[in-house]
Amino acid sequence: MPSQRPAAIKATSLGKQAKSDLPAAVFGEEFHESLVHEAARADLASRRRGTASSLGRGEVSMTTAKAWRQKGTGRARVGALSVPHRRGGGVAFGPKPRHHTFKVNRKARRRALRSALSVHADRGSLGMADPGALDAPSTKQAADALGKLEGEGRVLLVCGGEGEDTVIKSFRNLHGLECKPCTDVGVADVIGAARLVLTPNAADYLTRIARKERETEEAPA
Repeated sequence: MPSQRPAAIKATSLGKQAKSDLPAAVFGEEFHESLVHEAARADLASRRRGTASSLGRGEVSMTTAKAWRQKGTGRARVGALSVPHRRGGGVAFGPKPRHHTFKVNRKARRRALRSALSVHADRGSLGMADPGALDAPSTKQAADALGKLEGEGRVLLVCGGEGEDTVIKSFRNLHGLECKPCTDVGVADVIGAARLVLTPNAADYLTRIARKERETEEAPA
């Protein structure tokens, strides 16, 4: 018989506790590369401003008169000077303002987020920062706490709201660390970080939005 999945996933605690329990339904998901790739592309595309613009042939400020007469000069005939291959002419197929967003289904987004979170939980690069473990802001304690996590490189600290000032002030001055509110974090942020640190409020928020669809209960006969 297949082994049952544990009810909780152990995550490294950056406070006084050795480990923190996280729901396996969210942090124990199998990795789905295509969904994570699609969701990350959608996140990055939605952040593009889409304001790039260029002048076309009909928009450049240039005379519409012919450069020289059609015949008698011995030169090749020529028309408008606003054509793209002439200096100062319009741009052929240039960018115009547009949006780059595209849709990703809700279930796919949720599974992609679960997969991205589970990658960090599986390789030991996921940490929990409890604000109650810090009496006062201390960058030294934060740097020592990060040493418990596996891996090296960029660190993403996800905060969840009020009451976490000590955690934010302790971590924000560390080199290579980015702090973001949980409402602004997407799959691209999670999968792009080498190490991930969550506060309890942020973990609750991500668990809530990444959970599976609720199964419809059968109506009593």
